[in-house]
Amino acid sequence: MRSADLARTNQRIAVVRAVLIVGLVVIGVRAGWLATDDRARNRGAAQTGAQLHVQSTRGVITDRSGGQLAISVDAPSVFLEPRKIENPRHVARQLARALDMPVPRVLARITETRGNFAFLARWVSERAKDRVLALDLEGVGIVPEPKRIYPQGMLAGNIVGFMNVDEIGVQGIEKREQDWLQGTLKSYPVDRDARGRKLPLQGVDPRATMGGDVRLTLDGTMQAAAEAALARTVQRFEALGGMLVALDPRNGDLLAVAERPGFDPNRFRRTDFVDSRSRSFTDALESGSVLKTIVAAGVLEHGLATLDEQIDCEGGTFRVPGKTIHDHDPYDRLNLAGILSHSSNIGATKLAYRLGAERHHALLRAFGFGQRSGVGFPGESAGLLRSWERWRPVDQANIAFGQGVNVTAVQLAAAIGVFANGGMWRQPRLVAARRAPGGPWTPARPSEPRRVISEQTAAQVLGFMEGVVSPVGTGRLAGLRGVRVAGKTGTAQKFDRKNGRYHADQYVAWFVGVVPAEDPQLVIVVAVDDPVGPLHTGGSVAAPLFAEVAASQLLHMGIYTRPEPIARAVAKKPVDRSQGEG
Repeated sequence: MRSADLARTNQRIAVVRAVLIVGLVVIGVRAGWLATDDRARNRGAAQTGAQLHVQSTRGVITDRSGGQLAISVDAPSVFLEPRKIENPRHVARQLARALDMPVPRVLARITETRGNFAFLARWVSERAKDRVLALDLEGVGIVPEPKRIYPQGMLAGNIVGFMNVDEIGVQGIEKREQDWLQGTLKSYPVDRDARGRKLPLQGVDPRATMGGDVRLTLDGTMQAAAEAALARTVQRFEALGGMLVALDPRNGDLLAVAERPGFDPNRFRRTDFVDSRSRSFTDALESGSVLKTIVAAGVLEHGLATLDEQIDCEGGTFRVPGKTIHDHDPYDRLNLAGILSHSSNIGATKLAYRLGAERHHALLRAFGFGQRSGVGFPGESAGLLRSWERWRPVDQANIAFGQGVNVTAVQLAAAIGVFANGGMWRQPRLVAARRAPGGPWTPARPSEPRRVISEQTAAQVLGFMEGVVSPVGTGRLAGLRGVRVAGKTGTAQKFDRKNGRYHADQYVAWFVGVVPAEDPQLVIVVAVDDPVGPLHTGGSVAAPLFAEVAASQLLHMGIYTRPEPIARAVAKKPVDRSQGEG
């Protein structure tokens, strides 16, 4: 080979070598840039990786024995990808038939959705799901979503509450415990295979997304029996509704909270929101003569009366500034026990005047009135208790026998619990324990008791209340065979807010009771709203309901008894009951 040809060959090799070197340098620089640039790195990750979204599972709500009151299950929901739908009108007609929905509504959902995804129908039935899948429509799919169901239906429905389609608790325990129950939506990085299928990484724990469980203090058996008995009484007396609260005075546990009208959380979409409330927490009413127990405790605690002292009850008529007070029967003189057993308005008024407005008000506050109970129940009312500085003599008289102060059934149960618990007030509670996913139950600590009155005063008033359930008392129909009952009746006229006066023929019949009186284990508060007929009093309507429920609940606790009305003492003269009794 000539030297000239060899030189040209060497030059070409040199050029090729230089090009290769430059190319390798460019590739290296590009690779380095791709390794450090965020956009480039994300683009590469998108081609080989993805995110796996693990839906949270809401925790379970149970009663104190573990009976399930609220659980979550997967239910099918229909979704749309509007950009993939080529013929919206045709698809809308087919989906409308499959889902029993109006065509315009489906069409609007397809055409007016701005994004790439929208739910059309959530929590559809399995039959509806199968019909949609059979259509095999482009841009229409089915996805499982957690759905909340309430296995016991109406049982404690007003207490359990409900959540909306977005898994947000909006009423009851579902709202109160939202943060604990809801769980957490988590995303995990995953790789894709050549066909684009997600390959989960190792170590994904589904429990990491689960919500915690909540155990209530309610006893499902006692709750069911209370609801059934309340429903029968409401029906029998054609009442507007009613409430029944059973509380353990030793620790404040609410064992039953029955209400009528009831509420089925499974049908929350068909129920007005106001009708899903728990009236025992939200509705504050006048309680009538039940509050006479408070003034009796007050005068004893402050040494303003003795057990044997006879209070002049003025023969049944007593004039105070602005009002004439009447008793349902004329009494001349009664001791403290007699004032409660006969439910004398005049006797209670005179006791209240001895206390004075400031001490009377302070006593009511100490018993828990005029403030929320501390349960933390959504929408709970504090009731109504005006400042003592605004009381006139007639106001204090009215408050002595339960007019002019509004209380909730739960407040009243806690207040009567003071007499059953040696003078100590215990905060009511609904949540007994919580459990983290995969963990043990952690009991909720009861609140510390707070002394309101002395143990001696509590025992004395409880003794007076036993006299109410006696042959001469207004609560004789609350009697139980072989079990001592302490109680108090109340018949409160309903206030007409529109006209600013009390209704002449509308009442709430109350009874509060403690059993067994010698060893209190239950406080039961009963209220029946506007019973129809001449027998509208607490003693005639609420006391028998108390006896029925108390017997059932004591039996559940191993104490055998049954309702047994106490025979009425023979009256010396005919008694006019038209004005009702306390």
